[in-house]
Amino acid sequence: MKDTSPKKLPPDDELVDRAQAGELKAMDQLVSRHHGSVYRVALGILRDEDGASDVAQETFLKAFRGLKGFRGDASFKTWLLTIAANEARGILRKAGRRKELSLETVGPVPSTEASVDDTMERAEDASRVREILLELPEKQKQAVTLRIFEELSFREIGAIIGSSEGAARVNYHHGIRRLREMVK
Repeated sequence: MKDTSPKKLPPDDELVDRAQAGELKAMDQLVSRHHGSVYRVALGILRDEDGASDVAQETFLKAFRGLKGFRGDASFKTWLLTIAANEARGILRKAGRRKELSLETVGPVPSTEASVDDTMERAEDASRVREILLELPEKQKQAVTLRIFEELSFREIGAIIGSSEGAARVNYHHGIRRLREMVK
């Protein structure tokens, strides 16, 4: 009997080793796996789709140029998202302005079986949560977003937002507490 199940991609560390050896297919697989996360982090900082696309492209270019120096102290994803966040912040610094985290592209994905009323209600809820998130301080927004939507550890979040693991945990918990207070 022939196996028709989809092939599972190898873990990041294996793909990174292969990419460090110059294998283009491994690089493509890393891009496919992480492009969405990189784009969402950039979009959250820049609040501009075109800018986020540019940052995503630049992030992967920088990552692959510096891949030989990647030591694996953090996960590849954490390293990549840190590059993306730094790139996005660099664009804001150059532009001389600061933008807030946006979750415009993040929200519940409506089920194809859901009723129109259910879909509308979820969209309204997601919109309300996005508006409330905009009121949080930047590091709290980033910590909440990275923890919930990217499922990162507090250590990884701290590396991305430029703080310690403990500070990332505190920002997350304060952000969640404030969200709960604002929803009531």
